[in-house]
Amino acid sequence: MDERPIRRLTGRPEWQFFAALYRAAPGYAVAWWTVLVLNGVLPAVTTILFGWLIDAHQRGHGLGPPLTAVAVSFALTLVLQPVQQMLSANLGTRLSGHLYRRLLRATTTPPGIGHLERADLTNDLTMARDFDQGILGPPLSVSMDFIAGGLMNLVIGAAAAVVLMTFHWWAGPALAAAWLSTHWLLRESGVWKDRNTDRVRLAQRHADYTYRLAVDPGPAKELRYFGLAGWVTERFVAMRRTLYDLQYEATRLRERSVALCLLIVAATNAGLFWLIAHQASDGQLSLARAVVVVQAAMGVSAIAFGGLNWALDGAAAPVAALHRLEHEVVDAGALAAPPLDASLPASPTPAPAPVLRLTDVHFAYPQEPDHPVLSGVDLVIPAGTSLAIVGQNGAGKTTLAKLICRLYDPTSGTVEADGTDLKRWRIDDWRRRVTAVFQDFVRFELSVRRNVAPGSHDITDDTEIRAALRDAGAQHLAGGNLDTILSKAYPAGTDLSGGQWQRIALARALFAVRRGAGVVLLDEPTAQLDVRGEAEIFERVLEATRGRTVVLISHRFSTVRRADRIAVVEGGTVVESGTHDELMARHGRYHTMFELQASRFAAHAEPEYDDGEEVRYDVLD
Repeated sequence: MDERPIRRLTGRPEWQFFAALYRAAPGYAVAWWTVLVLNGVLPAVTTILFGWLIDAHQRGHGLGPPLTAVAVSFALTLVLQPVQQMLSANLGTRLSGHLYRRLLRATTTPPGIGHLERADLTNDLTMARDFDQGILGPPLSVSMDFIAGGLMNLVIGAAAAVVLMTFHWWAGPALAAAWLSTHWLLRESGVWKDRNTDRVRLAQRHADYTYRLAVDPGPAKELRYFGLAGWVTERFVAMRRTLYDLQYEATRLRERSVALCLLIVAATNAGLFWLIAHQASDGQLSLARAVVVVQAAMGVSAIAFGGLNWALDGAAAPVAALHRLEHEVVDAGALAAPPLDASLPASPTPAPAPVLRLTDVHFAYPQEPDHPVLSGVDLVIPAGTSLAIVGQNGAGKTTLAKLICRLYDPTSGTVEADGTDLKRWRIDDWRRRVTAVFQDFVRFELSVRRNVAPGSHDITDDTEIRAALRDAGAQHLAGGNLDTILSKAYPAGTDLSGGQWQRIALARALFAVRRGAGVVLLDEPTAQLDVRGEAEIFERVLEATRGRTVVLISHRFSTVRRADRIAVVEGGTVVESGTHDELMARHGRYHTMFELQASRFAAHAEPEYDDGEEVRYDVLD
């Protein structure tokens, strides 16, 4: 048996959508389909009952039974319509929750982060993330009503065609085929997937980004300071106009298709109604039967092209995008699994500081395999020491941090801890031994306590949390109240400045150190602090992480010089390494950078701060 047609059918977005409906809420889905079919069949039943009523009147029979049946049918129609709307709204809401849960599992299950940084997955991620925000189409709670209406019309038309077959066996199929032709001939005007091309999605992202610039609080200051309000508005209007033009171009109606559609429908209906009139005038059709046949012929028109294509395609698109993601992210975010016989046991608490060794490490991001970021990096970081990494933007510093945290595996070469390749560690075991502060650290809209210890549920008192806040110089933030929520979106909540948030992020890392982390990775940990604040905080951090293996990435040489050793990274490799004094004595690249930064600071800073700080290396060529 050839299974290809079955695979093509089950691979269609519409099939995936209806399968997701059932998985999201089986009971609601069955009730939704049941009520939908009843709503679709009732008009045909009512047509037959009207024929019975007319026939009973002509024959002089009692009208009680047919009138009662018509009344019951009419009442059911009135009752089932709002029931259908209620079921559609609830089922749409449950489907949204189901899809969001699947997206969360798909994006968080892979141990790496490659699937979240791949440009070719951006469109599917955006579709699966924003589908219910009213940006890419109506929310599912609204779309489900449109879909129910469209499917109900198909059932109404099919039931009417069956009734029409009692007139002539071919009449129902012929008229149904004529109205179905509208779906084929006008398919371009409503198929959302044809509108949702790559160019359309790109224009949509640009328009949405411009809109967020105007309405989000973050950019508000600079928009006003630089007088950009008019520019943002004009750009938004231009992007939306481009978007609409692209959508229209992708879905424009063909005049010849419309004309041909009208010709087919008009000719079929004219021929059928002429035959009905002819047979009725010849007495071959009774009045009752003629009324039933005419109403059935009119009912078949419900099959005609309507809003189903647009609504169903729009609702199925995020399900299809999620389905693709669920298959793609497994490989994109995968990391090498450790051999079972070589797995290390769970780390003790507190964990000892390991020796880190990078040997001939090469790395290129999967979407750009021909553009390596690291090319043969060799580094040794002795246990319990600190290493500072400096280099221009794009030199590969943050990529090194990702490899040490094992968010990626090297393309080739090894990253070892205590002589064991990280690929041979269980991922959770290794990450319990590592804590990090990245440039784009998370700002949880939670209490101070949960920001410092977000994943700890075994805390019996706040001693360690307060100690971590004190080590980061953040003990007085939010008035020292650990229950204060760090967001003004909540009653009694508060907002923090960029530098204050950075202290909270440092406290989170230092809390992990108190809980046993042996490797501390700091990627621009004090970029938003002033010079004095940075010096104070880094001294605190060094004291709190004494005996741990510390990797520091920074542009400020006033911070860098305090590390035990310094490595200069250029072109994806280490070009110099040593202590501050050793590198200065060599008069190499580090010496040049340090002197340039110091001279720039001396030219612009106040004398009492003249310590070679605050000129950033990222401006160097």
